[in-house]
Amino acid sequence: MRDERILANLIEAKAETKPDFNVLTFVNILPSGEFDDETRSYQQLWDEGQRVANALVNEGMDPGDSFAIMMQNHPEFIDAMVGSSIAATVFVPIDPRTRGDKLNYMLRWADCKGVFCADYCLPQVLEVCQQLEDIRWIWVLDTGEGVRLPDSRVALTNFAHIQASSCSPMSCRVESPEEIMQMLYTSGTTGDPKAIRAPYLRFDAVSSLGPMIGLREDDKPYSGLSLTHANAQLITLGNSLKMELPSVFSRKFTKSRLWDICRHYGCTMFNLLGGMTTAIYSEPRKENDADNPVRYILSAGMPAAIWEDFSQRFGVELFEFYAAAEGGMMMNPPGTGPVGSIGKPPANLHAWIIDEEGNECGPGERGEIVFQSVDPDMPLKIEYYKNPDASAKKVRDGVLHMGDIGHRDENGWFYFDSRKGDEIRRNGDFIDIARIEKVIAEFDDVADVFVYGIPAASGVPGEKDVVAAVVPVEARVFNPDNLLGHCRRALGRTELPSYVQVMSEIPKTASEKPQMRFCYEHFQAQPNHIYRFDIPQISVAN
Repeated sequence: MRDERILANLIEAKAETKPDFNVLTFVNILPSGEFDDETRSYQQLWDEGQRVANALVNEGMDPGDSFAIMMQNHPEFIDAMVGSSIAATVFVPIDPRTRGDKLNYMLRWADCKGVFCADYCLPQVLEVCQQLEDIRWIWVLDTGEGVRLPDSRVALTNFAHIQASSCSPMSCRVESPEEIMQMLYTSGTTGDPKAIRAPYLRFDAVSSLGPMIGLREDDKPYSGLSLTHANAQLITLGNSLKMELPSVFSRKFTKSRLWDICRHYGCTMFNLLGGMTTAIYSEPRKENDADNPVRYILSAGMPAAIWEDFSQRFGVELFEFYAAAEGGMMMNPPGTGPVGSIGKPPANLHAWIIDEEGNECGPGERGEIVFQSVDPDMPLKIEYYKNPDASAKKVRDGVLHMGDIGHRDENGWFYFDSRKGDEIRRNGDFIDIARIEKVIAEFDDVADVFVYGIPAASGVPGEKDVVAAVVPVEARVFNPDNLLGHCRRALGRTELPSYVQVMSEIPKTASEKPQMRFCYEHFQAQPNHIYRFDIPQISVAN
């Protein structure tokens, strides 16, 4: 019997029952501002997957061999996923902005034998692939401007030739859902990213969460998150494919056109992560903000400081959700838990807060968030590829350590406070970063903001100074004095930023998570972009 927990088998089954149903729509915003879209029915996914699978076999790819997928959200990304499943290979999603040493590391560490990339990624791919002898082939997706393939040691193929090819029917070569489907890289915000070996069972489990996370049969999900990240790929794509929900993906995240896309395509829900919420909130208010078809937002990291304002402004309900690619989950459905809470774990998970010694913390006490399976016969486990020490550290004695600092209240509701090491303590008290970001985001001249801490100039152990990294609406006329004055009127003395850092953009991961490490590097390297509070245009790099 066909096991539909395996992606290829799921698509084949859907192609038999609903072949012409357009389950996926991909939107590109043209220079004119108009929307250009492509669709995929279940039958098209199966047919294109067959071509990819045959091409992989023709490239000499054996079951278990890995290759990278490196592009924005194109339908061909999903074609490659299906084809990889048919051929029983392992795909490795890589953020298309990755380049240089990091790209070299990710391809080499995952033992990739090939790369499927969009033409806009080709230069950085070729640069590193000349140094990687294991890379035997590169497929290049023509995004519309025409592909000119240069001479290269690695065999280059225009993907259009694969799409135009005829092929013999090929049965799925995956024998068990416990086989590895993909290697998902962590964001690597504190060092080299780790490759999570993710089996088909993991994709299926997350793809089965639909009703639990509020999805209905009449919903039309949207995502602007990258398919190289677990949220867009497992939650939005996975549940849409399984529940037969027509979903919409924009080629990349756009805070300025997000609502226009939802109105145009009739989308009823979408996902938001971390820094996306503040970026959207910082957009200028419009009279039609609440005039949209969106029913609810599945949010991971909605700041309590803007929670109710965000909900009222855009006329949506908020379903707060906490999880990681490695596992663990909390949920706070609309109207259930307190504002700002990430919720409670589902029935199959036990969660608690521990201190530095591993002891459980009481209500209101900050510590690390950890999870454990309720069923001892189904313990939590994680495997980082070629990194057994990190795997053992992540899950110890069946306990999954999230690396996030949080607390719970007396009623058992959990709250996320910060990433471990990212918290800001000032004058002995922890600073509410979300409140500072809310105030700055409401300033008309700021398009985006990220607040983080750096070692205090006072030298007091454990204390940090507050840095507000901002992207001005118009850098040419931006005046930090006006922003600092705005902060003085709205924030308490201990909340005031020590520094304002002006940036052209906030560096973010594929999941739109601000990257503090790169902001701090910019802070140190670009003193002319740093303004000390009360003393504009003062160099603080040293």
